[in-house]
Amino acid sequence: MRVFVNGDEKEFGVGISLAELITQLDLPAPRIAIELNREVVRRSDWSSTMLKDDDRIEIVHFVGGG
Repeated sequence: MRVFVNGDEKEFGVGISLAELITQLDLPAPRIAIELNREVVRRSDWSSTMLKDDDRIEIVHFVGGG
């Protein structure tokens, strides 16, 4: 299955959830927000949100500082 993550094409197996994507990409889940096909997905929905071919995912990292 082909999806686009922050504009980059990536290949994954069929039947992957957003939560599994975050794990496979080794991202810090507490510090990110996800938009799927131009809609923000709540963190509580990541496990139940299954990806489909040609989905477009934007991942934003929160950075602290002063």
